[in-house]
Amino acid sequence: MMNAFKPTWMINTIYSISPSQLKNHGIRAVFTDLDNTLIAWNNPDGTPELKAWMQSLKEANIPLIVVSNNSHDRIERAVAKLELPFISRALKPLSTGINRALKKLDLEKHEVVMVGDQLLTDIAASNQAGVYSILVKPLIDSDQWNTQINRFFEKYVMKQMLKENPTLSWQESLND
Repeated sequence: MMNAFKPTWMINTIYSISPSQLKNHGIRAVFTDLDNTLIAWNNPDGTPELKAWMQSLKEANIPLIVVSNNSHDRIERAVAKLELPFISRALKPLSTGINRALKKLDLEKHEVVMVGDQLLTDIAASNQAGVYSILVKPLIDSDQWNTQINRFFEKYVMKQMLKENPTLSWQESLND
């Protein structure tokens, strides 16, 4: 049962995932959650590290698409300065948003990775869609009220998932 929440990789931060590491795994595009994965939920401007990481993906011709459960208007405001394409109302933990992003880029499942900070939504949706997944630590310790509910249950799921998969651990990069 816990395999529904098992990520392919567990990486400390999205910014340490390099284009060369992605290409070594045959990954041609990155789908990412928005809040506390790409940007802090309360800071839509992003950080210098985010902008440098996005530039490295762009230079490597690796598209980046936000796949979020948020509304169209919320995501549009959040990524306006970042000029990123997005899929809103992704319905995670269902695979709906990931499948829409796959279709948008006309890529195969083995050519993309979904990056997110939540097992119960991002990783569950990735597994349901059959794509690679990367669980990252949240950028900040606080969450919106609705995410706080998920975090409560996620602690139990994480503990059980790691118990069933003792080789899984936090890494600095995909190559660790």
